[in-house]
Amino acid sequence: MSVEDVRDAYARYADWIDRFDWLNRLATGRYRRRQFAGVTGRVLDVACGTGTNFRYLPATVDLVGIDISEAMLARARDELDRLDRDETLEQMDAQALEFDDDSFDAVISALSTCTFPDPVAALREMERVCAPDGRILLVEHGKSDVSLVARYQQWRADAHYERAGCRVTQEPLELVRRAGLSVDDVDTAQFGRITTITASPE
Repeated sequence: MSVEDVRDAYARYADWIDRFDWLNRLATGRYRRRQFAGVTGRVLDVACGTGTNFRYLPATVDLVGIDISEAMLARARDELDRLDRDETLEQMDAQALEFDDDSFDAVISALSTCTFPDPVAALREMERVCAPDGRILLVEHGKSDVSLVARYQQWRADAHYERAGCRVTQEPLELVRRAGLSVDDVDTAQFGRITTITASPE
Protein backbone atom coordinates (compact mmCIF):
# COMPACT_ATOMS: atom_id res chain seq x y z
CA MET A 1 0.00 0.00 0.00
CA SER A 2 1.03 3.60 -0.59
CA VAL A 3 0.98 6.24 2.14
CA GLU A 4 -2.31 7.48 0.70
CA ASP A 5 -3.78 3.97 0.80
CA VAL A 6 -2.81 3.60 4.45
CA ARG A 7 -4.28 7.00 5.30
CA ASP A 8 -7.54 6.11 3.57
CA ALA A 9 -7.73 2.70 5.25
CA TYR A 10 -7.37 4.18 8.71
CA ALA A 11 -9.91 6.89 7.93
CA ARG A 12 -12.37 4.06 7.31
CA TYR A 13 -11.42 2.13 10.44
CA ALA A 14 -10.86 5.01 12.90
CA ASP A 15 -14.26 4.65 14.58
CA TRP A 16 -13.92 0.89 14.86
CA ILE A 17 -10.38 1.13 16.27
CA ASP A 18 -11.46 3.75 18.79
CA ARG A 19 -14.49 1.68 19.84
CA PHE A 20 -12.33 -1.37 20.53
CA ASP A 21 -9.40 0.48 22.08
CA TRP A 22 -10.22 -1.19 25.40
CA LEU A 23 -9.42 -4.55 23.79
CA ASN A 24 -6.13 -3.22 22.45
CA ARG A 25 -5.20 -2.01 25.93
CA LEU A 26 -6.17 -5.36 27.43
CA ALA A 27 -3.92 -7.20 24.99
CA THR A 28 -0.95 -4.84 24.93
CA GLY A 29 -1.32 -2.38 27.83
CA ARG A 30 1.12 -4.13 30.13
CA TYR A 31 3.83 -4.04 27.44
CA ARG A 32 3.19 -0.40 26.62
CA ARG A 33 3.33 0.54 30.31
CA ARG A 34 6.58 -1.34 30.89
CA GLN A 35 8.18 0.10 27.78
CA PHE A 36 7.01 3.71 27.94
CA ALA A 37 6.42 4.61 31.59
CA GLY A 38 10.02 5.71 32.21
CA VAL A 39 10.42 8.22 29.38
CA THR A 40 11.38 11.81 30.17
CA GLY A 41 11.80 15.09 28.35
CA ARG A 42 10.48 15.70 24.87
CA VAL A 43 8.82 12.55 23.49
CA LEU A 44 7.62 11.75 19.97
CA ASP A 45 4.87 9.16 19.54
CA VAL A 46 5.10 7.96 15.92
CA ALA A 47 1.85 6.69 14.39
CA CYS A 48 0.05 7.56 17.61
CA GLY A 49 -3.29 6.44 16.20
CA THR A 50 -6.16 7.05 18.60
CA GLY A 51 -3.76 7.87 21.45
CA THR A 52 -3.57 4.44 23.07
CA ASN A 53 -0.03 5.11 24.34
CA PHE A 54 -0.84 8.41 26.01
CA ARG A 55 -2.14 7.01 29.30
CA TYR A 56 1.13 5.11 29.83
CA LEU A 57 3.36 8.20 29.57
CA PRO A 58 4.36 10.33 32.56
CA ALA A 59 2.40 13.57 32.84
CA THR A 60 5.71 15.46 32.96
CA VAL A 61 6.79 14.71 29.38
CA ASP A 62 6.45 17.17 26.51
CA LEU A 63 4.55 14.94 24.10
CA VAL A 64 4.24 15.27 20.33
CA GLY A 65 2.09 12.71 18.52
CA ILE A 66 2.05 12.23 14.76
CA ASP A 67 -0.11 10.10 12.50
CA ILE A 68 -0.84 9.95 8.77
CA SER A 69 -4.60 9.84 9.42
CA GLU A 70 -6.49 12.95 10.46
CA ALA A 71 -9.41 10.70 11.45
CA MET A 72 -7.16 8.86 13.92
CA LEU A 73 -5.76 12.13 15.24
CA ALA A 74 -9.30 13.36 15.95
CA ARG A 75 -9.74 10.38 18.31
CA ALA A 76 -6.30 11.03 19.79
CA ARG A 77 -7.38 14.60 20.62
CA ASP A 78 -10.41 13.18 22.39
CA GLU A 79 -8.10 10.92 24.40
CA LEU A 80 -5.95 13.89 25.42
CA ASP A 81 -9.09 15.69 26.56
CA ARG A 82 -10.11 12.66 28.65
CA LEU A 83 -6.65 12.61 30.23
CA ASP A 84 -6.73 16.42 30.74
CA ARG A 85 -3.45 16.82 28.87
CA ASP A 86 -2.43 19.66 26.57
CA GLU A 87 -0.06 18.14 24.03
CA THR A 88 0.82 18.57 20.35
CA LEU A 89 -0.65 16.41 17.57
CA GLU A 90 0.29 16.72 13.90
CA GLN A 91 -0.64 14.93 10.71
CA MET A 92 2.60 13.62 9.23
CA ASP A 93 4.19 10.78 7.29
CA ALA A 94 6.41 8.69 9.58
CA GLN A 95 8.74 8.06 6.63
CA ALA A 96 9.45 11.81 6.24
CA LEU A 97 9.25 13.41 9.68
CA GLU A 98 9.09 17.20 9.62
CA PHE A 99 11.41 17.69 12.61
CA ASP A 100 15.05 18.69 12.92
CA ASP A 101 17.72 16.13 13.72
CA ASP A 102 18.10 15.24 17.42
CA SER A 103 14.78 16.90 18.35
CA PHE A 104 13.51 14.37 20.92
CA ASP A 105 14.76 12.72 24.09
CA ALA A 106 12.73 9.60 23.29
CA VAL A 107 10.84 8.27 20.31
CA ILE A 108 8.11 5.72 20.96
CA SER A 109 5.83 3.72 18.71
CA ALA A 110 3.46 0.79 19.10
CA LEU A 111 2.05 -1.63 16.54
CA SER A 112 3.11 0.68 13.72
CA THR A 113 5.94 -0.74 11.62
CA CYS A 114 3.50 -3.28 10.20
CA THR A 115 1.61 -0.46 8.44
CA PHE A 116 4.40 1.69 7.01
CA PRO A 117 4.95 1.22 3.26
CA ASP A 118 8.69 1.43 4.01
CA PRO A 119 9.21 0.52 7.68
CA VAL A 120 13.00 0.74 7.45
CA ALA A 121 12.74 4.34 6.23
CA ALA A 122 10.37 5.15 9.11
CA LEU A 123 12.74 3.61 11.65
CA ARG A 124 15.65 5.58 10.22
CA GLU A 125 13.57 8.74 10.58
CA MET A 126 12.91 7.83 14.23
CA GLU A 127 16.67 7.51 14.67
CA ARG A 128 17.36 10.82 12.93
CA VAL A 129 15.07 12.86 15.17
CA CYS A 130 16.18 11.11 18.38
CA ALA A 131 18.94 12.75 20.41
CA PRO A 132 22.27 10.86 20.41
CA ASP A 133 21.79 9.91 24.07
CA GLY A 134 18.07 9.24 23.63
CA ARG A 135 16.11 6.01 23.21
CA ILE A 136 13.81 4.54 20.61
CA LEU A 137 11.17 2.39 22.31
CA LEU A 138 8.95 0.03 20.33
CA VAL A 139 6.12 -2.37 21.06
CA GLU A 140 5.50 -4.33 17.88
CA HIS A 141 3.66 -7.40 16.73
CA GLY A 142 4.74 -9.97 14.18
CA LYS A 143 5.16 -13.57 13.23
CA SER A 144 4.81 -16.03 16.10
CA ASP A 145 7.64 -18.38 17.01
CA VAL A 146 5.04 -21.15 17.49
CA SER A 147 4.71 -22.95 14.17
CA LEU A 148 0.95 -23.58 14.39
CA VAL A 149 0.22 -19.93 15.17
CA ALA A 150 2.67 -18.78 12.50
CA ARG A 151 1.00 -20.96 9.88
CA TYR A 152 -2.38 -19.42 10.73
CA GLN A 153 -0.89 -15.93 10.49
CA GLN A 154 0.62 -16.77 7.12
CA TRP A 155 -2.72 -18.08 5.89
CA ARG A 156 -4.44 -14.82 6.87
CA ALA A 157 -1.59 -12.47 5.93
CA ASP A 158 -2.59 -11.37 2.43
CA ALA A 159 -6.27 -10.83 3.22
CA HIS A 160 -5.45 -8.91 6.39
CA TYR A 161 -2.98 -6.67 4.56
CA GLU A 162 -5.45 -5.93 1.77
CA ARG A 163 -8.13 -4.99 4.29
CA ALA A 164 -6.16 -3.14 6.96
CA GLY A 165 -2.70 -2.47 5.55
CA CYS A 166 -1.14 -4.49 8.37
CA ARG A 167 1.61 -7.09 7.92
CA VAL A 168 0.90 -9.75 10.55
CA THR A 169 3.96 -11.81 9.64
CA GLN A 170 6.58 -9.07 9.85
CA GLU A 171 9.81 -9.58 11.83
CA PRO A 172 10.18 -6.41 13.96
CA LEU A 173 13.70 -7.07 15.23
CA GLU A 174 14.95 -7.76 11.71
CA LEU A 175 13.48 -4.43 10.56
CA VAL A 176 15.21 -2.56 13.38
CA ARG A 177 18.53 -4.18 12.53
CA ARG A 178 18.10 -3.42 8.82
CA ALA A 179 17.48 0.21 9.75
CA GLY A 180 20.88 0.29 11.46
CA LEU A 181 19.69 1.04 14.98
CA SER A 182 21.70 -0.19 17.94
CA VAL A 183 19.55 -2.74 19.78
CA ASP A 184 19.91 -2.49 23.56
CA ASP A 185 17.15 -4.82 24.75
CA VAL A 186 14.59 -7.19 23.25
CA ASP A 187 11.76 -9.15 24.85
CA THR A 188 8.97 -11.25 23.38
CA ALA A 189 5.57 -12.33 24.67
CA GLN A 190 2.36 -14.01 23.52
CA PHE A 191 4.15 -16.86 21.74
CA GLY A 192 6.51 -14.41 20.08
CA ARG A 193 3.69 -12.31 18.63
CA ILE A 194 4.63 -9.24 20.72
CA THR A 195 8.16 -7.87 20.62
CA THR A 196 9.39 -4.96 22.73
CA ILE A 197 12.59 -3.33 21.54
CA THR A 198 14.78 -0.69 23.14
CA ALA A 199 17.22 0.84 20.67
CA SER A 200 19.65 3.73 20.48
CA PRO A 201 20.73 5.94 17.60
CA GLU A 202 23.99 4.83 16.02
